Amino acid sequence: MKHSYCFTRVLSLLFAFVLGLSVVSAKDFVLVIDAGHGGRDAGALGNKAKEKDINLGVALKLGRMVANNVPGVKVVYTRDKDVYLTLQERADKANRVEGDLFISIHTNSIDKKSPNRKTVAGASTWTLGLHRSKENLEVAKRENSVIYLENDFSTRYEGFDPNSTESYIIFEFMQYKHMEQSINFASDIQHEFVSVANRVDRGVRQAGFWVLAKTGMPAVLVELDFICNPTQERFLTSESGQTKMAQAIYNAFVKYKSDYDRKQNSRKGSAPAVTSSTPAPAPAPAPAEVEKPAPAKTQTGKAEQDDASGVTYYKVQFMALPRKLPANSKEFKGLSPVECYKEGSMYKYTYGKSTDRNGIQQQYKKVKSLFRDAFIIQFRDGKRVK
Repeated sequence: MKHSYCFTRVLSLLFAFVLGLSVVSAKDFVLVIDAGHGGRDAGALGNKAKEKDINLGVALKLGRMVANNVPGVKVVYTRDKDVYLTLQERADKANRVEGDLFISIHTNSIDKKSPNRKTVAGASTWTLGLHRSKENLEVAKRENSVIYLENDFSTRYEGFDPNSTESYIIFEFMQYKHMEQSINFASDIQHEFVSVANRVDRGVRQAGFWVLAKTGMPAVLVELDFICNPTQERFLTSESGQTKMAQAIYNAFVKYKSDYDRKQNSRKGSAPAVTSSTPAPAPAPAPAEVEKPAPAKTQTGKAEQDDASGVTYYKVQFMALPRKLPANSKEFKGLSPVECYKEGSMYKYTYGKSTDRNGIQQQYKKVKSLFRDAFIIQFRDGKRVK
């Protein structure tokens, strides 16, 4: 009887130990909130306000909303007071805490000589990428230029010079595996900026931000509005204005977290439990394939089925969305015919087609006049060449 009791007791302790391990090993979702600038780096300046203060105010409000309302999320601030951090220190902290999502909060501005300085307005959300316009490059230069405050910036940043256009070519070769999640999240933020905070929509954009390039997780950088515009400055420095901006980002985060949980639960239900403490490697992204719903005439007059002929050809890409649009969509601004190819869960829209790079230039100019971020891409055997 005594032996039976001891055996039962050991089983109970073992079960409790295993159950305890499963509870301890359950990792909270880590949200890293980065209030841009700080300390001796004031950021952009308004008539009275400093960008660093607006960024911190919105960051802290966002963090409190998440901490108070979203269970299972650990909020980590790169800074929660007025201190200076380098761009690399911000990225290092996000990586050190194994962040699941990174949000860098900034406030926009334009050159003092610009005639639109006091009237320009609107919010934008950025992901890592190669700039496709001078305007995008200028924003990236301004946000990256904080590295000039560091004595050893050339060494620390591997020779990167934020004011040299040539330096930004490094971002073209980065294989950013979190691009899809980042773009989807950025799109949701923009939607909320418009609907909740009543901001002018300046869209989802891409450029070479060092702090986004060096964070190993989905990441976005928001530009709340323009501090150089006195009307927007008053809004961004007010308690209600900062609350609305934080609420907009919070709403987008709630959607992101819900989608994240759904995908995590789906993986758990369809895959056997992993007993090793080493995380399984992420699957390699599927190659981009051209969608072929039906043979369709292109600009060159050849049918779409000729794409797999082994010939190299060029197209102009002008839009990427997580949904498929109808052929006559008004979002194409009159471009026709438009084709799309699917990469991951993103539909990427193209116009024109030529086997000669010089031959695509005329079509590129036409698209560029309608979509500032348009660029030329290359295909071979029906697949994009990167």
